[in-house]
Amino acid sequence: MSPFLLTRTLPEDTTDAALRADVLHGLAVPRGAGPARPGETAKPKTLPPKWFYDAHGSELFEKITELPEYYPTRAEREILIARAAEIAAATGARTLVELGSGSSEKTRHLLDELTGLHTYVPVDVSESALTQAGQALIAERPNLNVHALIADFTGGLALPGTPGPRLVAFLGGTIGNLLPAERTAFLASVRTLLSPGDAFLLGTDLVKDESVLVAAYDDAAGVTAEFNKNVLTVVNRELGADFDPDAFDHVAVWDAEKEWIEMRLRSRTAQTVKIPALDLAVDFADGEELRTEVSAKFRKDGVRAELAAAGLDLTHWWTDEEGRFALSLSVVR
Repeated sequence: MSPFLLTRTLPEDTTDAALRADVLHGLAVPRGAGPARPGETAKPKTLPPKWFYDAHGSELFEKITELPEYYPTRAEREILIARAAEIAAATGARTLVELGSGSSEKTRHLLDELTGLHTYVPVDVSESALTQAGQALIAERPNLNVHALIADFTGGLALPGTPGPRLVAFLGGTIGNLLPAERTAFLASVRTLLSPGDAFLLGTDLVKDESVLVAAYDDAAGVTAEFNKNVLTVVNRELGADFDPDAFDHVAVWDAEKEWIEMRLRSRTAQTVKIPALDLAVDFADGEELRTEVSAKFRKDGVRAELAAAGLDLTHWWTDEEGRFALSLSVVR
C-alpha cells in the first residue's frame, strides 16, 4: 500500500447538485402555498451549515476556534491530551477512521498514543483538505498509512479494507449540527460500520449557562457574524445570487426547550433576492430570519440514550475540568 491514497466516493458534480438542492429546499416557497394564513407560521427559511465552509469560511472558522468566547475546541483538546492514552488502551485500534476530518489537527493527539496504528482513514468532502492533511501526516509519520476518502459521511459510508480493531471518531461536537432525526439515522449508520472489538469516539458539547453558549456563537470581534454571512457569499458565487450580506444581521439564540443554539441571519429590510441558476426569486420580510445552523448541546443521559438506540453501549465518558465538553467511547462487544 502507498503511504497516501485518496479515494473519491462522491461524483465530481455532487457538491454543485447538493447546493442547488439545499437552496431550493430551504428557500423556495412551494408552488400554490401562498402566504401564511392568520394564526399560521410560514415555513422558516433554512440553509444547512455545511455551506459555510469554502476556503474563506474554513479560515474564518479557524479564527473562531482561537477566540476567547469559543471554548469547545480548547475543551476538547484538553480532554484529548489528558485521555488519549486511555482511549488507545481501551480500543487497541489498528485503524483510525475520522469523520469530517478537516485539517486532522486534533487527531494528532490520538495518533501519538495509538502505537499499534496501521492506517488512518480521514473522511471529508474537501479534497484539498484531505490532501494537505494526509501529506503532512505521512511526512511526520513515515510508518503510517493514510487512506483518505472524499465522502459525505451523512449519506452512508463504505470503508476500505483495513485491519481491525477500528476506532471511528466524530469530534468537534459536529453531531450537534444534525437535527434529532438526522442524528438517529447517522448513529445507526455508524453502527453498521463497526464489528465486535471496534469502537466509536464521539465529541459532544454540553448544556451550560445560556450566556456562555450565546457568547460562543456571537463573539465581540464579529468573526462569527462574518462566518455566518459567508454562506450568502457562497450562494452568490456558485449560483449567481445577489444576496447583500450587509442587508442581514447575525443572530445567535438559545432554545432552552430543544437545548440548542440557533444561528440565523435576520433581514434588515423587506427585500427580494434573485438566484438565476435556479430561476428563483426569494422574498424576505423586514425582520425575517434565515436559519443557518443548529448546534445542539447534550447531557450524559441523553448521549447514552441516543447511542443505545443505535445499538451502541457507552463505556467511557470524559469531560474537561470545567465540564464544558465531553468525549464518549462506545466499544462494541
